[in-house]
Amino acid sequence: MTIDKHDSEAQKSLNVVACIDASKSALGVCDYAAWASSRMGEPLTLLHALDEKKYPAKTDMSGNIGLGSREQLQEELAGLDRERSKLALKHGQLLLDETEKRVLAFGGIDNVIKRQRHSDLADSLVELEPESRLFVLGLQGESSTAAGRHVGSQLETVIRSVHRPLFLVPDEFTAPRSAMLAFDGSPTAFKSIELLAGTPVFNGLPLHLVMVGSDIEDHRAQLQRAKEALENQEMDVHLAIRDGGVEHALHSYQEEHDIDVLIMGAYGHSRIRSFLVGSTTTRMLEAAKKPLVILR
Repeated sequence: MTIDKHDSEAQKSLNVVACIDASKSALGVCDYAAWASSRMGEPLTLLHALDEKKYPAKTDMSGNIGLGSREQLQEELAGLDRERSKLALKHGQLLLDETEKRVLAFGGIDNVIKRQRHSDLADSLVELEPESRLFVLGLQGESSTAAGRHVGSQLETVIRSVHRPLFLVPDEFTAPRSAMLAFDGSPTAFKSIELLAGTPVFNGLPLHLVMVGSDIEDHRAQLQRAKEALENQEMDVHLAIRDGGVEHALHSYQEEHDIDVLIMGAYGHSRIRSFLVGSTTTRMLEAAKKPLVILR
């Protein structure tokens, strides 16, 4: 079931979608989404997804109660489920109302759309993909906060499910001043370059193209070709090749140059793809202290 209170207001242009929940990361999500929306000139959608596994949470007591009382108790449980679902919907709407005030106060936003969907987050985002340009999510979600984990419990599922760029952000907002793209020279990597060339979100910021591998002529030529594809953009492009392990090389370069945003793509079968979707995914996300963009 889908609950869209403002579907009639949705625009045909592609939206920046901020995924809102009750975690402390919601404020950071709002601010980064507002920043991206204002720079891209795209409408901003505030999305709150109610997980169907939690609302309602049906309880089967049929094996524990007698036949005479079973029907009455099941009716009472169903009534409690309905009330719990109504409260969750009301709470979600209050969250959307408060975050709307925040993004409007941020400035530069003319069009805010509020949406509440009764499905899990990954399914909601897949359904919204045709009308979306960028998804903004917190690195730490509501359920992960309760469990003491750093990475949102639904985040890896979302990464593997959607094909729009994901902007994964920390709890506190700092306006990005620079970005770096983990580049491997593959055809998909050049598609990422085309995507960056077609969006104004990083215009005017220094952009570092970093390849992890041997410093050979072929790699230098690939980086130069990528730089030329960005020549028409207002970007100060820097090229670098680093040897060693992907995780260490990228994070070391980011720290060395004080870069605010790390951009990665799902590249072919390269070491960067293995780093992104392999066993080190969770560790990468847990180690992230600055925004991370995943291009799909």
